Amino acid sequence: MEEKEQSNTNFIDSISPPALEVDSSYLKLGNKFVKTLFLYSYPRYLATGWFSDIINSPELLDISIFVHPVETTLAMRTLRKKAAQVESQLIERQEKGMVRDPMLETAFQDIESLRDSLQQAREHLFKAGVYITIYANTIEELNKLDNKITNLLESRLVYVKPALFQQLDGFNSTLPINQDRLTINNPMNSGPLSSLFPFISANLTSDSGILYGINRSNNTLIIFDRFSLENANMVIFAKSGSGKSYATKLEALRLLMMGVDVLIIDPENEYENLASAVGGSYFKISLTSEHHVNPFDIPIIPEGDDPNDVLKSHIVNLTGLMKIMLGKITPEEDAILDRALSETYASHDIAVGKDFSSAVPPLLEDLEKVLNSMEGGQGIAQRLYKYTQGSYAGFTNQPTNIDIKNRLIIFSIRDLEEELRPVAMYIVLNFIWNLVRATLKKRILIVDEAWVLMKYEDGASFLFGLVKRCRKYFLGVSTITQDVEDFLRSPYGRPIITNSSLQLLLKQSPAMIDLIIKSFNLTEGEKNLLLEANVGEGLFFAGLNHVAIQVIASYLEDKIVTTKPEQILAQKK
Repeated sequence: MEEKEQSNTNFIDSISPPALEVDSSYLKLGNKFVKTLFLYSYPRYLATGWFSDIINSPELLDISIFVHPVETTLAMRTLRKKAAQVESQLIERQEKGMVRDPMLETAFQDIESLRDSLQQAREHLFKAGVYITIYANTIEELNKLDNKITNLLESRLVYVKPALFQQLDGFNSTLPINQDRLTINNPMNSGPLSSLFPFISANLTSDSGILYGINRSNNTLIIFDRFSLENANMVIFAKSGSGKSYATKLEALRLLMMGVDVLIIDPENEYENLASAVGGSYFKISLTSEHHVNPFDIPIIPEGDDPNDVLKSHIVNLTGLMKIMLGKITPEEDAILDRALSETYASHDIAVGKDFSSAVPPLLEDLEKVLNSMEGGQGIAQRLYKYTQGSYAGFTNQPTNIDIKNRLIIFSIRDLEEELRPVAMYIVLNFIWNLVRATLKKRILIVDEAWVLMKYEDGASFLFGLVKRCRKYFLGVSTITQDVEDFLRSPYGRPIITNSSLQLLLKQSPAMIDLIIKSFNLTEGEKNLLLEANVGEGLFFAGLNHVAIQVIASYLEDKIVTTKPEQILAQKK
């Protein structure tokens, strides 16, 4: 018996806080400051979900809702007395010739309506107590959170007070021991009471998929399979340093473990450590690089597709690339360019109606030669000179020499000049698209800093076409950007968002927040969350559901995907 008592004592000691200080308006529980609030007044009508902003608040808090049923006979007796009192007041005012009182008349109508509902068993009466306990590290943070919750509720005409001189009873009332120590209750019938129930916190825990993070509303795991939605596309918007690349690399690492192939366009060499850790292929695309991608490569013909259609589609994509390289062109030059591309392929025995499966593809210099021989094509050829024989020749005028037989393939374009980056992204995307169409596999394509390509209409159009068509090839496209304004200014920006079933919004700058609110229909609470979020915190949208997310990684994952310079330097020592 003594051993059992000793065991219980040790258990209680282990879960108890080191100290408890009781003040009239707060408690100090160990190193935390604690305050309990209670709701004491409600408006005439309570809309469905009015309590959701409190329940889904990212701050640390506990909520208790006590519901005490009231016997219908007792409630009817009380309501009858109340109705008689109100009616007598109305009659008295009428006899004295006083101006009518709308509040008394409304109260009388509400009492009579409630009596009818109780009599017909359509409603029941309850006494409800709602208590909120908030936590903070300092008294200043506690008061700030108190004001935030008070203002939020009062904006809905729900009034709240702190449990002065009853903070200990209030704290105990919100512990999971089912004891209403405050007993501050309001009468409510079934309808308004149902609006309090906390079945509004979205749950994105599924039986398959990968871990994206922690649901900050209810501390559940956000486990999701992006291929389970109508498309597997995703957009990520965040300001610099908010953790977007960290979250993306973490997702890529976990997808690889689940058997999904990953292709990445890396503008800042941020994914090289990931490639080294998992044995991926890492290709640096630059003017002096040994890795080359020939934009004129003939696509592999997918089984069942018409080779002629594939060739025509490829020429259309090449026309878009030429427009990015050349800048603005006239309709006449556009027609000349289209004809020159067809003749360039024909010069290598690649034409509609022929078997070109084993033909050697041309290079950009071959297009230049054809243009020089065409009437009206010399001007275009001169503008292509820097890409064929000039300073950019080492990048765009070489045959493809990269091995793509790997589950993780990363193309780095960091060492390219700013002017060449959109060209490189277009070439690589076209190369990847041809690769994807050739073999049906579950893949994810990550386009980091997509705004670089979105600044050009042809680049944005190509990316949108990729996002729209990739679903039938078992491909999901992740579009990442920190320049939201450039992305959404493009006519293809919003269509890319609407064609992406997943969205991840991390910390945003005040200058961009209004644009984000308009694009994603965010509430005021969600706006504040994005403005005040820490690194790795934000909103995760999956179809119609969205939750507040905290991206987390294990110790080993963090070592692989970290982007902090101090951690990277420490690992190299």
